[in-house]
Amino acid sequence: MSQAKASTPFMRQWERAKAQYPDTLLLFRMGDFYELFGDDAKIVARECEITLTARNKEKDDAIPMCGVPYHSVERHIVTLLSRGYRVAVCEQMEDPKYARGLVKREVVRVLSPGTVTEDAF
Repeated sequence: MSQAKASTPFMRQWERAKAQYPDTLLLFRMGDFYELFGDDAKIVARECEITLTARNKEKDDAIPMCGVPYHSVERHIVTLLSRGYRVAVCEQMEDPKYARGLVKREVVRVLSPGTVTEDAF
């Protein structure tokens, strides 16, 4: 499994969340975007037809990444669920303006094709 390398406090935070939900595509909120890293980014870029880029792309340890704006995340989740993927949504739990250090984040919902009851999905 090719996942991101925890080289920064942020990436260590992502890695901890991903370890709790290894069988999901982890949508990780960063400001106005939900970001994905490693294999998750490769899958979502392919399935949702969005650009795959990389974190640290100028270095040998480039980490695949992609992102979607928060206001369009539902349509991407619908696409992923319709193709059989499970999705975990990790939100910022405090306002970044007032956070000291790294913004706290938590997975607030896990969606799977067989259990979704929300009309939006």
